Amino acid sequence: MSLKKLNFIKNKLSSFLNYLKDYILATEIQKENELWDVQGILKDKSNQEFKFDLRPTKIVKDNLIGKEGKTSTKAQKIVFETNTQWIIVDIEELHNKLKKENTSIIYLENILSEFEWNIVINK
Repeated sequence: MSLKKLNFIKNKLSSFLNYLKDYILATEIQKENELWDVQGILKDKSNQEFKFDLRPTKIVKDNLIGKEGKTSTKAQKIVFETNTQWIIVDIEELHNKLKKENTSIIYLENILSEFEWNIVINK
C-alpha cells in the first residue's frame, strides 16, 4: 500500500475515533483476515461495543463510487463518510438486503430510507 494511501486511511480513522469511546484498533492481521478497523462504543449514540469497517470508498463498478465487502467480515457496522456526516450502517442488514434483492449494489440513499438500523453523525 502506498504511503499516500496509508496516510489518507489513518487520517480518516483518527477523525472517526473522536466519536468513539473505549476503542481498540485492529491489528494488521485482524484488518486482513477479519475485515474490521476499530472496535469501540459510539459516544452518546449507543452503549454497545461494535467492530467497524472504515475502508474508504472507491470507484467500484460502472464508475460508481462505493465500497466492496465480503460476507466473511467480522465487522458489525460499516461506516460511510460524506463531507458533513458519518453514516453508520448495520452489516447484517446490508447483507440481507443484497441477498434478498439478488444484487451487489445498493445506494446509500436507499439504505438511509429503508434500513431499520443506521446512525448518522453530523461532523
